[in-house]
Amino acid sequence: QVQLAESGGGSVQTGGSLRLSCVISGKTWTVGPGAWYRQAPGKERELVARITRGGVPREYAVSVKGRFTISRDNDKNRVDLQMDNLRRESTAVYYCCASAEGLDYWGQGTQVTVSA
Repeated sequence: QVQLAESGGGSVQTGGSLRLSCVISGKTWTVGPGAWYRQAPGKERELVARITRGGVPREYAVSVKGRFTISRDNDKNRVDLQMDNLRRESTAVYYCCASAEGLDYWGQGTQVTVSA
């Protein structure tokens, strides 16, 4: 089993930046792909970005391409999401997800709020 812990959320103005971090603990050697999802109020959860254990390939939602960057450091057991040029529609709870031994594990979420 693994545990995930997100951090880095907060409140920013449009055009600002945030870096979200996901620290993985437990049986870290079993973890494969990692991803960031988000869920805005009244909307369903959506995939924001996904990354393989080796770091390639990376996939992004069309709405964040060119503005968000997902990365990982397996030595530090971290999957990060750099978010630049944030928009009001970026407001959501962001969740880290990792797959290990056929199961998906989720963090508790971190709130990102973007205002004009």
